[in-house]
Amino acid sequence: RIIQGEIPCHKLYEDSLCFAFLDINPINPGHTLVVSREETDYLFDLDDDLLKHMMGIAKKLGLAIDRAVDCERVGIIVAGLEVPHAHIHLVPITGIGDINFANAKPSTQEDLAAIAAQVHSHLS
Repeated sequence: RIIQGEIPCHKLYEDSLCFAFLDINPINPGHTLVVSREETDYLFDLDDDLLKHMMGIAKKLGLAIDRAVDCERVGIIVAGLEVPHAHIHLVPITGIGDINFANAKPSTQEDLAAIAAQVHSHLS
């Protein structure tokens, strides 16, 4: 529903194959989801070219997020159990303990908009 525009989001990227937006319950500010437009439940059921494309977008966004927010690096999580739609989590982290969904908390629309603007300014 987010991809169709039925649910608002803070979009960071979109093309004909995938869509990326800020998580509304981020582990840390800048937590981003890269999702396939193809409705596939399990990431490893995606076509190899689509998965490669999504990882390329994850790299591009990860580098921009790393420059936009205060973090040591951007970690990747592919859990695949939260929703039945293939996606990649990009999470700004300062240590391995940050990679924990128990740390996720709701974010305000204002905070999300500010972070989205920061990330957009670092996308080339």
